[in-house]
Parts: sequence; C-alpha cells; structure tokens
Amino acid sequence: MVRLRWVAGVVGGIVSAGVVVGCDTPPAPAAAPGPTGVRAAPSATGAQEDCPEGGVRLLEGTGNAAMGLRVADIQLVNCSKQAYVLEGYPEIRLLDEKRIPVEVSVVHGAEEITSAPTGADGPLQRVELWPGQAARVMMVWRNLVTDGAVPAAEGWVLEVTPRPGARRVELELDRSVDLGNTGKLGIGPWKEMAR
Repeated sequence: MVRLRWVAGVVGGIVSAGVVVGCDTPPAPAAAPGPTGVRAAPSATGAQEDCPEGGVRLLEGTGNAAMGLRVADIQLVNCSKQAYVLEGYPEIRLLDEKRIPVEVSVVHGAEEITSAPTGADGPLQRVELWPGQAARVMMVWRNLVTDGAVPAAEGWVLEVTPRPGARRVELELDRSVDLGNTGKLGIGPWKEMAR
C-alpha cells in the first residue's frame, strides 16, 4: 500500500513539473503558408465565404458622389474553378431595406443621366474570367427630388443576373442607390478589371 502511494506521488510530481515547465515553453511556430492559388474573398467577419452556386460573387466597389451625380462600380469575381464568360450588360434589380423591389428604369449607358464621363459607356466586349479574375459594371444615377409628393427611392440590395440564363447573385450594399424620385439608373457593359 505504501509503495502504491509513493508511485502515485512520483507520477503526480512529474505531471506537475511538466505543467510548470510547459508554461516556459515557447509556442509552436505558425503553420507554413499554403498554396498561393485562388482564395475566396473574406467576409465582413474576416472568414472565408463559400463560392455561391453560380460560381461568381459580387463585391461593392468604390463610389463617387458630386453635385447629386452618383457613380459606383460593382465587381463580379469568378470564384469557381473554371472560366466564366460575360458579354454585354447584366440584368439588375434594386430592392429596398425591406427587400421590396424599387421601381426604377434601368438604361444602358449614362447618356440619359449625364453627359459627363462616368465609365458607364463604351462598346460591348466579350470578357473571359479565369478563376480569381474580376470584371466590373459601372452604375450612374442622380439623387434628385423634383416632386415632393413622390417618395424618394433608395435601393439597399442589388440583384444581378450576370448573363442570360445565369443564376441571380445578390449583394447587400453599404452605400445605398439613392435615386431620389428620378426613377432611372444607368449601367455600363461588363469590363475586365486590370490584373
């Protein structure tokens, strides 16, 4: 019985010593970086997002607002493992904060909105995106309220069908499409972003 207690005491002492010594041991080195292939874009929380079923993801680009004229770009990233081809204009629908469709006339180009250069004009082109590559579409509108009796429209969610027959992709916006009561949104054709 005495011998069993002595063995238990020795084992307990070794474990305790290991715990104390372990506190002084430096942490294990960080894992080596993995392959530098295509990675999913980080979410707002910093976690990696899964690629949507359609194989593409939307990102909100930069915006510019001057004297009521608004210009913004929406980026489409190919997060699939194969090429994704775009041509012409996407189909765009705006939803408000309650996800109710906003009544808006979507026109091609900026001519009906402004004569200023916005990047929303130009010839149609075939854009082939390899995994990880991105294209963008420019949007232009005016934030004008010309009739106090007509409520101002504001879009907070963008639904985009990138090409005919493709799955619709949704993007919640950080900056609204504040149309006032103009009811008109100009969009440009897809353009490949610089690599």
